[in-house]
Amino acid sequence: MGGISSNFNHPRFKADDPTGHYESWFVRANHPNTCQAVWIRYTIFSPKNHPEKAIGELWAIYFDGEKNTHFVSKSEFPIEKCKFQSIPFSVKIGDSELSDSYLLGKAGNNKDSEKFFWDLKISGGSPTLFLFPENLYERNFPKAKVLVGNPRVKVSGSLKLGSQEIQVQDWIGSHNHNWGSKHTDQYAWGQVAGFEEEADSFLELATAKLKIGPIWTPSITPIVFRFKGKDYKLNHPFLSFGRAKYRYFDWNFAANSSEIQIRGRIHAEPRDFACLQYRNPPGGWKYCLNSKIANAELLVKRKEDLVYTKLTSNRKTAFEILTDDFSHGMQPEV
Repeated sequence: MGGISSNFNHPRFKADDPTGHYESWFVRANHPNTCQAVWIRYTIFSPKNHPEKAIGELWAIYFDGEKNTHFVSKSEFPIEKCKFQSIPFSVKIGDSELSDSYLLGKAGNNKDSEKFFWDLKISGGSPTLFLFPENLYERNFPKAKVLVGNPRVKVSGSLKLGSQEIQVQDWIGSHNHNWGSKHTDQYAWGQVAGFEEEADSFLELATAKLKIGPIWTPSITPIVFRFKGKDYKLNHPFLSFGRAKYRYFDWNFAANSSEIQIRGRIHAEPRDFACLQYRNPPGGWKYCLNSKIANAELLVKRKEDLVYTKLTSNRKTAFEILTDDFSHGMQPEV
């Protein structure tokens, strides 16, 4: 087996490429019983026409929904202090490292950013899940590529947030990879690593709009859903129009295929989000409103079912909104 099925985690970054590039690998996980979550992201940013200004970034957020708080940290390093390897897979940014089986590092060298340390092991998981049809990953469209390298992993180890230490034991989440020459102009992205009623299920979706000159495209909503041992792929971009609407901080979606019908909602309170500021390779910035403790409700009916099955994820859902709009009223935290 070749192509994206085997090289899904391989770095796409080329040091002297003037095209512009971003690339990130992130691990996110939720406590199985309480409203706690962690998200750690290893990132490359290379501005268009200035590959000599490429940097590595480390982002980390700990969400404590029990106390309605979160802790955000970030570091930046010259690209010369970073190393990326395909086989065996390894990403090193400064002294921090990510592999298939562990992540070890720290963030907090950025202005106003507090120290955040992590020492985590990754185990288990399930086959790679692709948000787009696999043949699109080596093509120019879509510009932004997204996949789940290892869904349904277990994460164990420790976090240290300033002086606070948190033990992580079998938190459930995923190991992910995305890259492109520019960020999608506007999107909502969601992921559920196991519903309350179906622990082995996995959902990923996005609703995206592109700007071509002064014109915005209609939104497209690719969806992939692993349910009862089968992958349902409602994900071809040109067959994904008109499926969803979202606002701050609520998202409704619906999609049908010959095999399955899906209706769903993802939502959270503003306090459940951290506001991050991402550089865009062509220039400018994007706001990422980032929560890993959102709620999800799903109604699912397969062709063999007589009635819909209701699935819920209570404060364990990943929900991100990327925008350059200011009306959300949130201030960037790092």
